[in-house]
Amino acid sequence: MEGIRDKGITDEHVLKAIGDLPRHYFMDSAFDEKAYEDKAFPIGEGQTISQPYTVAYQTQLLKIRAFEKVLEIGTGSAYQAAVLATMGAQVYTIERQKKLFDINKEFSLLKKYPNIKLFFGDGFEGLPTFAPFDKILITAAAPFIPPKLVEQLKPGGMMVLPLGEGEVQRMMRITKMENGAIKEEVFDNFSFVPMMEGKKT
Repeated sequence: MEGIRDKGITDEHVLKAIGDLPRHYFMDSAFDEKAYEDKAFPIGEGQTISQPYTVAYQTQLLKIRAFEKVLEIGTGSAYQAAVLATMGAQVYTIERQKKLFDINKEFSLLKKYPNIKLFFGDGFEGLPTFAPFDKILITAAAPFIPPKLVEQLKPGGMMVLPLGEGEVQRMMRITKMENGAIKEEVFDNFSFVPMMEGKKT
C-alpha cells in the first residue's frame, strides 16, 4: 500500500479497503506471484483488472461514503466493485460481457458481499429501474459523457470516468448540481480499454 500512498493516494478509507482485499482472488492463479504489483493484468475477453493505483485513484475521486448507492459500469474482475463494497457502498455493477458476468455470478468471494448486485447489460443505458444513484463510476474509456447516466445521477451526485477515444484518456469528475447543471473537473491521464455499447453474449 505504501506504493500507491507514495503516488498521492491520501484517503485512508481507500487505502485500508485495498489493503484488506486479497487481489489475487480476482485474477488467474498464473498471476498469483505478481498479484500485488501495481500493474494491470488480463482477465479474459480482452479486458483487464486495473492496477491498484488506478482503482484507488478513481475511488478517491468519488469520495465514497458508507451506504451510498453506487453504479459501476464495467464489472470486469469485480475487484473495483469489491473495493467499493468493502468501504460500505451499495454497489450496482453492470458487465456487458456475458462470460465475465457468469464467472462473477459463481465467484464465491462475492457471496460475502450482499451489498454488491450484479447485472448483465449495456453500460451506456445504466440501470434506470434502480436510479437515482449517489455516485457513478465508469471503468472503461468513454468516448463521451453518457447522457443516460447523467440522468440517473442524484442532484449533488458525482460521476468519475476516463474520457477520450485515443490511447490516453483524461480522468474526469462530473458533479450534477442541484439545478441540473453539470460541473466538470479534469484530472490526470490514464489508459483504459474502450467502453463499448450493447451486450456481448
